[in-house]
Amino acid sequence: MNTAFPKSAGGDRPWAAWPALRRLIADPNDTAQVFRVIRALGGPSLARGLRRFRATAVGRRVMAEEVDLIDALRDRARLAALPTGTLGRAYYEFTGREQITADGLAVASAGDAAADPASELGADMRRYAERLRDQHDLWHVVTRYGRDPFGEVCLLAFTYAQAGDRGVGVIALVGAWRLGQALGPAAWRAVWAAYRAGRRARWLPEQDWETLLGAPLEDVRRRLAVPPPAAYLTLRSAIAR
Repeated sequence: MNTAFPKSAGGDRPWAAWPALRRLIADPNDTAQVFRVIRALGGPSLARGLRRFRATAVGRRVMAEEVDLIDALRDRARLAALPTGTLGRAYYEFTGREQITADGLAVASAGDAAADPASELGADMRRYAERLRDQHDLWHVVTRYGRDPFGEVCLLAFTYAQAGDRGVGVIALVGAWRLGQALGPAAWRAVWAAYRAGRRARWLPEQDWETLLGAPLEDVRRRLAVPPPAAYLTLRSAIAR
């Protein structure tokens, strides 16, 4: 998941990012390393995002009422009861299919204080950082990028366009380089298309995800201006064949 705020809110410490990046390259499933890279390279993006979030109606309500998105995502009984075709039901089915939970990223980030970009932060910034983190799998569902390594890299490129976190950008760039080696120029084109889609979409961090869970998924995609990722889906289909 990612100054004019406390120094620990973001960093410019490439010497700290490099060991974590090497471990992540060796094991792309080592999610804790993602948080270490973000913490080392995030810079002012988190503070900028919080200021922008606080300026929205949703942001003011989330902060005033101390709303935590993860509470809604943990309520699997409610999600399962939502109509087929809604975002919440699609998220429920996605997490079941992928055998993941809403707490997965929270556990990964909390496993090591140095890996947690929300540790040592003020209450508002911590809530915003955790809200960004907990949106990740919802973004998978909305964007259609899968949890395969190719899909994760594309979603990171989309996320970098949305949030401007340099740590996320570095991970996406390294992932795109490795995918390009394995899959050729089409992989680069798909990752670049994901970045452009993130630039063109509405700002996802500000959305009222708790309410959108009950909305039809296709309506959510249209509202947020998230198009089908044609380049990714075409290449993934070719790989499967």
